[in-house]
Amino acid sequence: MIQSTPLPRRSAEEQARLDAMLRDVFEHKLRFNEVLGLKVASFNPEAPQLEFAMRPELIGHYLHGRLHGGVIAAALDTVGGFAVTVGIAEKFCNETVEQFSHRFGRIGTIDLRTDYLHQGIGKRFIATGRLTRLGGRIASVQMSLENETGLLIATGSAAYVVS
Repeated sequence: MIQSTPLPRRSAEEQARLDAMLRDVFEHKLRFNEVLGLKVASFNPEAPQLEFAMRPELIGHYLHGRLHGGVIAAALDTVGGFAVTVGIAEKFCNETVEQFSHRFGRIGTIDLRTDYLHQGIGKRFIATGRLTRLGGRIASVQMSLENETGLLIATGSAAYVVS
């Protein structure tokens, strides 16, 4: 039977709890994200974002002070997973934080492509993910990384298992 009325959304209080939980997971519990200094910049379901500041520990070319390519790929992969997580939270918008937590543990990267377009020079970087497909088993995401001036440093595409 096709449902004609949408499921009720979680309350504003429950959404705030979910956002706080996701912020804690992506900023602290996923310890590598903490090493990179990733912070949630936006929970916008259309284009969730993570940001981080340039630090000496992230330099990949000591003469030019450029961001390491592995940091770029890791930031794109992480924002892709974040976009999938936010997309699943929207798809199951009637679930509580506890119910959603069971879904979150099943997400994993299957494939990641990174295209390096410009040198990773900047003071701050923002990674954006755009969910292109959220199926029952696989999700697809397009990602981008820009510096604080809006220069496009890299793009990526990835597939994630969601079940």
